Amino acid sequence: MKISINDHRKIFAVQEEFSQMFPHLRLVFLSKPNKVGVASSKKMMIESKTLGDCRVIHTKGDLTLSPSMTVADLQQSFSDNFGLSARVYLKSGNDWVETSSNGRLSIEDQDKKQRVVVS
Repeated sequence: MKISINDHRKIFAVQEEFSQMFPHLRLVFLSKPNKVGVASSKKMMIESKTLGDCRVIHTKGDLTLSPSMTVADLQQSFSDNFGLSARVYLKSGNDWVETSSNGRLSIEDQDKKQRVVVS
């Protein structure tokens, strides 16, 4: 799967595209990078803007996403290639929980893990 990245793209459109492939996960963009090992502040989450409003590298292109990619690698790719601070969340009861402690699991494994919990 490829996700098209450019300054005019709406954040919710990228989130929807990601959720179509991984329905039990949520992709969140932050207004600025947070410290490693520290949970992302809800105040820093952006949903209603364009990608151009929250990134420092304004290169356009495609981010190739594979199910075997780890969450950590996905987040690093967004950062390195497009200057975007992205986080992956999974559903836990009625809440969304950041996957930072499970960054070594693949995106597919995260989605499957949650699918089992929900079923």
